[in-house]
Amino acid sequence: MTDAAVSTGTDESVADFAARAKTWLAQNMPPIDPDHPPFMVRADQQSWDRAKDLQQRLYAGGFAGICFPREYGGLGLDLAYQKAFNVECRNYEMPLILNTPSFTICAATILDVGSEEQKRSRIAAAIRGEEVLCQLLSEPNGGSDLAGVITRADRVGDTWIINGAKTWSTSAFAADYGLMLARTDWTVPKHEGLTMFLVPLAAPGITMRRIKEINGNEEFCEEFFDGLVLDDDAVVGAVNDGWTVATRQLHHERRAVGGGSEFASGTGAENASEMPPDHIGLAEATGQGSDPRVQDLAGRALARRIVKEQLIDHVSASIADGGLPPNAGTLIRLFHAETTELEVDTALAIAGTAGVVDDGSGLLDIGVRYLSRQTGSLGGGSSEMARNVIAERVLGFPREYAADRGVPFNQVKRGR
Repeated sequence: MTDAAVSTGTDESVADFAARAKTWLAQNMPPIDPDHPPFMVRADQQSWDRAKDLQQRLYAGGFAGICFPREYGGLGLDLAYQKAFNVECRNYEMPLILNTPSFTICAATILDVGSEEQKRSRIAAAIRGEEVLCQLLSEPNGGSDLAGVITRADRVGDTWIINGAKTWSTSAFAADYGLMLARTDWTVPKHEGLTMFLVPLAAPGITMRRIKEINGNEEFCEEFFDGLVLDDDAVVGAVNDGWTVATRQLHHERRAVGGGSEFASGTGAENASEMPPDHIGLAEATGQGSDPRVQDLAGRALARRIVKEQLIDHVSASIADGGLPPNAGTLIRLFHAETTELEVDTALAIAGTAGVVDDGSGLLDIGVRYLSRQTGSLGGGSSEMARNVIAERVLGFPREYAADRGVPFNQVKRGR
């Protein structure tokens, strides 16, 4: 490997780029069986340390940040190059856990609305494998109403003082910076008094705790802000225009959750639990391979998976050429969630009691996976909110009634 990122000229064809990547990957990245990927546990710090090391290898070899602009540490190439690289890297270990939320959501949002310094520092550091980014959006009492956040940022002299709490922050314990939405004006309607901040998570005034899920996982975190001091250079976008930033952030999250982001490096599963269930193998293992009902269940799930892959390509291309508005990325997010639920439900239906009671068959993991089957229905807002976005911002339907629309936030009734 070289010590610095290799310069990739724009005159290099996609085929030549792919050929060079193929050679480099074979010489520098650990080979894997893509059907049995290494088990990268998001809740373990060592997984993130490993991912950073792999990302640093990619950067040194000149294959990191393929679709990010050159001035911010990337290669400045279009999606065709990233897709070609994704094909070549399928058989090698990749830092896939850095894709979401660090690259596909946070870095993509900073690229859209961040200051020049934020782009040159945070995006570049992430591409080099030195930093991880996360989101600090949801709140303990907020539910799905992101615009109703009550974490406050008060102007004191030439600084901002942050007080409040965030929750369900994906992989925040492993992150260096987080995009945090806070209320900076309580006298205007809720969407108008918000500001996005880029928060250094090691700063004084932040207490972080891990959240234990029903399946024993501790990937998510909650954060408490008690007198956190930030300077103006932490503001992302404009003061009191945080909803614009959050909207772009949600746009990128909905595309990322469904696998439609150009900033994702590699498209394999992070570990075995992320692999699509092998319904045919499961049917054979349980002696139901010739059962017409089971064959129908497996076929329906497989067909849905194929349609999802085609939908990702169609919607992504249509957004790129202007045929669909950017919010159409929510179609990918919604279909992904519904497909995941169908696949997991089908696997449990085929496994039967073996997926619930440990009978020595090794199928209990299917039941454990079922416990978190709805994760995809919550990321980037619930599926119900996704349907609203599609209806109102893609199809042009009238907006649903909201009692707090246009009402100053300090006059909105809460907690009843």
